[in-house]
Amino acid sequence: MRVVRVQYKGSVFFGALQDDGVVCLNHQLGLKDPIPLADLAILPVVAPSKIICAGMNYRDHAAEIGFPVPDEPVFFLKAPTAVIGSGQPILVPQGVGRVDYEGELALVVGRQCRNISPDAVPANIFGYTCANDVTARDLQRRDGLFGRCKGYDTFCPVGPWIETDLPDTANLAVRTLVNGEVRQQGNTADMLFTPNEMVSAISRVMTLLPGDLILTGTPVGVGPIVPGDEVRVEIEQVGLLINPVLAAPDGDEHAEVPLQ
Repeated sequence: MRVVRVQYKGSVFFGALQDDGVVCLNHQLGLKDPIPLADLAILPVVAPSKIICAGMNYRDHAAEIGFPVPDEPVFFLKAPTAVIGSGQPILVPQGVGRVDYEGELALVVGRQCRNISPDAVPANIFGYTCANDVTARDLQRRDGLFGRCKGYDTFCPVGPWIETDLPDTANLAVRTLVNGEVRQQGNTADMLFTPNEMVSAISRVMTLLPGDLILTGTPVGVGPIVPGDEVRVEIEQVGLLINPVLAAPDGDEHAEVPLQ
C-alpha cells in the first residue's frame, strides 16, 4: 500500500493512494469514500519527532569523503525542520560552498519501541520511503560535526509516499539522478549494517516514536547540486522522489515555510 499524508477540510491524516484518489486511514474521521487528489493538500509524508541517520553505512562512500569505516553502527541526528516533500524545492543557503545530494532508503517508525532486536524491527516499522540527506559538504569538512551541514531547512526531502508492502530491504537498487543523468547507483546489499541492525542499534540508545524517520546511509557517488538542478532519488520497489534546487532568499527574506 502506498500511503500519503494529506490535509483535507482542516484535518491532517494518512491515506491510501488509489487510482481514484485517497482513502482516509483515520476511520474516526468518518471519511469512507475516496477523496480526489485535487481536493487535498499533499503534505510531507512524515512530521517526525526526530530524524536519525546512519553514518558511513556503505564502505565506498566512507572512502570517497575521507571518513573511516565504522566497526559498529554509527548515527547522527538531523533537524526535523529539514523535512520537505516531493516536488518542494531544496534551498541552497548563501555562502555555504558545495552542497551535495545523498540518495537513501528511509524507514518510518510505526510503534513506540526501545531495546528491540534486529528480528523485531519489521514489526515496529510502518513503511519505507525515499530520502535525500542533503549535505553542505564544505561545512562538514570544516566543522567535523554534522549538525550544521545537515540541518538546514529543506535538507531532508522525503517521499513521494510511504510504501508499506516491502517484503525485504536486502537487495534494492538505489539511484540518484541530477537533470536526468545517473550520478549515484548502489544497492542496499552493499550496506555494512542492515536496516534492521541499524534500527536495533538506535533503539538501544533512544526511544523511537511513531513517525520518526531513519535514513539508512548513502552509496558511493555523492556529488554537488546547484540552483536550477532537478534531483531524483529512485529506490526499487519504493518510489521516486523529485525535487528542484533553488537558491535560498538573501538576507532577512524568508521563503514560505512548507506545510508540515
